[in-house]
Amino acid sequence: MATHTRIRMFNTKETYPNQTLDNDLCQAVRAGNTVYVRGQVGTDFEGKLVGLGDPRAQAEQAMKNVKQLLEEAGSDMSHIVKTTTFITDPRFREPVYREVGKWLKGVYPISTGLVVAGLAQAEWLMEIDVIAVIPDEQS
Repeated sequence: MATHTRIRMFNTKETYPNQTLDNDLCQAVRAGNTVYVRGQVGTDFEGKLVGLGDPRAQAEQAMKNVKQLLEEAGSDMSHIVKTTTFITDPRFREPVYREVGKWLKGVYPISTGLVVAGLAQAEWLMEIDVIAVIPDEQS
């Protein structure tokens, strides 16, 4: 029996043609009753950036991605236990956290927030990764 399930596997060669990397990755991993979601940005699953220059719009798209990935893994937003949010400018804190907060109202996860010099693509203004669980009755 598999100890984990990889969700939405991809290779960076196809996903990021502007780079010369050739790495095999996935968007989420379900390991037991825990779901680890790869850092999500303002890019949809077709590779289109949503919200160029708009940190709130990028946060909204990132959270749409998180929701979809958690559902594909058998969990949902209410089962998020930890978030890590990266922003490239301290002025983005309010719009990004306000948007993320809408999606996590009543969830009460632990959270870490970081201001970083940059993300993997220059147009990305924020990134969020999450860890969630799957309730026992579903595992």
